[in-house]
Amino acid sequence: MNNFTVNFTIPETSTNCTTQCIGLMDCVEIGVYSISFLFGFPTHAYVIWLIVKESGVTTEFFNLNLSVCEIINRLNSLVSILSICFANLTIIPLVLQGLVFTGCSLFQSLICVERYLAVVHPITFLKFKPLRYRVICSVVCWIITLGSCLCCMLIVLSLKIHAYTWFFSQQFLLFFSIQLFCLVAVLRALKQSGPGKRLRERNEENHMKRRAFYIILITTGSMTIMHVPFTITGFLTFLTRQNIHVLWNIGLTFYVLAGFVQPVLYLHRTGKFSYLCYS
Repeated sequence: MNNFTVNFTIPETSTNCTTQCIGLMDCVEIGVYSISFLFGFPTHAYVIWLIVKESGVTTEFFNLNLSVCEIINRLNSLVSILSICFANLTIIPLVLQGLVFTGCSLFQSLICVERYLAVVHPITFLKFKPLRYRVICSVVCWIITLGSCLCCMLIVLSLKIHAYTWFFSQQFLLFFSIQLFCLVAVLRALKQSGPGKRLRERNEENHMKRRAFYIILITTGSMTIMHVPFTITGFLTFLTRQNIHVLWNIGLTFYVLAGFVQPVLYLHRTGKFSYLCYS
């Protein structure tokens, strides 16, 4: 991420920024990327193994794809560490940012939409519950993600940071709006109790709605923490024409930490998180 801002600074300052940034900030960046790879890779690999072996691919198909995105993202962290030392590798993590910002957000939004349909439109949810519909949605998402990576490559080659900032900020606003809509709709459904239902049935329904609400809330919150610092820093970099290296590292730290929310949430839902804590 920081190499991106160095490449996109104006020519008069790019050389000075490159020489000045080698030092403490690079050490911080390497440390954050190392945490992302060393802890994130095995965590998401464990989630994938649990989904395939225990939970079932059909019910957790979007979570499976999300973890695959995160696995590639953690490998990208390793490449980012190498790109700090070897400038020839810089373009690889920049191109894969399309996977980071588009792929993960797409599958997070699909998880929220799935929970929304299960609560607000249960008949529609049952109609599209078979695995083939999830596969179709996932294939479309991967195609969009690859297109986003292609756009990232074109932006890198054209050296236009304002296009980069606009491209990803618009995506964030779109995905955030979808998740916020699902959150509000599930909250409204949670406040409405069905008439003529027994107390036990009503409590079970409210428990399902409350669980869906918390999942969407956590997903929306984690995506916001991931992308808002980068979006703000991108706009500040474009407006001030300066590479604010500290802000990029702060955004990177928030992104890495928020990336652990989804696997921890899944492990908590499956009861594995408590087992790991007490083992």
